Amino acid sequence: MATALFLTACGSKPPETGYNDQPQPYQVTALTPVPAVINIDYPATVRGKQNIEIRPKVDGYVQQILADEGATVKKGQLLFRIQAPQYEQEVLTAMAAVKSAEAGVNTAAMQVKKVQPLVKKEIVSNYELESAQLALQAKEAELAQAKASLQNARVNVGYTTIYSPADGIIGTLPYKIGSLVSSNSPEPLTTLSDISTVHVYFSFNEKQLLDLTGQDTGKSLDEKIHSLPPVQLILANGNAYPEKGRIETTGGLINTETGAISMRAAFSNAAGLIRSGSSAVIRITQPVNDALVVPAKATFELQGKKFVYTVDTAGVTRSREIAVKEFTAGDSFIITGGVKRGEKIVTEGVGSLKEGMKIKPVLQPVTTASR
Repeated sequence: MATALFLTACGSKPPETGYNDQPQPYQVTALTPVPAVINIDYPATVRGKQNIEIRPKVDGYVQQILADEGATVKKGQLLFRIQAPQYEQEVLTAMAAVKSAEAGVNTAAMQVKKVQPLVKKEIVSNYELESAQLALQAKEAELAQAKASLQNARVNVGYTTIYSPADGIIGTLPYKIGSLVSSNSPEPLTTLSDISTVHVYFSFNEKQLLDLTGQDTGKSLDEKIHSLPPVQLILANGNAYPEKGRIETTGGLINTETGAISMRAAFSNAAGLIRSGSSAVIRITQPVNDALVVPAKATFELQGKKFVYTVDTAGVTRSREIAVKEFTAGDSFIITGGVKRGEKIVTEGVGSLKEGMKIKPVLQPVTTASR
């Protein structure tokens, strides 16, 4: 009897339905226009407002270095002394030549004074007076030449002391005390950088420039450049520089090999945090109104094209190819074609979906997109 009851109970148990046969819940979102922000990054190099090469104008040995690498100096501050005895000797020689020329002038002047009364008394002819006067003029010219040589020698001696031509930061010092330097030396004594304002150089391609400046019609390119929003500087450590800058100018030519055009942005650098020669990234923020945004995780690629899964009213999935903007809005794409406003797309677990698969949609809200 027990056996019969057990078999009867087993035979009357309804069959179990497999778990995988039931529609599974997937998060979906309805495409609704929202504000989005695209941040476009460009590799950049930093240059000081002025980068002045300090070079000697005379040949000699480095006698003194009066400013260290990385030091902040003021305009007119003494930086180097060059030991060049030959120029001091030239000054002494030129001074002696001046004295000799002065003596010659005095002698010629005395001769003129001597001849003048004799001419008046008609003791000698006027020819003698003219000759004396010409000799005086020649001696005066010799004196002027000697004085010019003395001035030139003194200028050369002045070149042995080198002063800062502007405020700035001292760069590297490739030559040490005792090094022989000249105006033809391969490297400058140092490079002085004025970094109170820094210029950041980066490049657009032609399409990016037209996209960025093509919104304001009827304006010149310079007007469009100056009306662009402030740009941000991302330093080499990934941190954003606290002050924003502005794009000041653009190059006049597009590089025919790369298709790029050079741009320059300026940033105030009163604290001296940014140094000339450093690398950075320029970030340009571009707002987009009424954008159809799809999370990157909701897309998949096939043969270089992007796809999403849409869901119809019956909960059945369909793959759809989409077109998106070149730059992302954070971890999302801005859709430009392939799907329309109001359609629902799957945002989670896309890798487990198949064409025509029935799911249980779980609607999620749409938020703004930014990077």
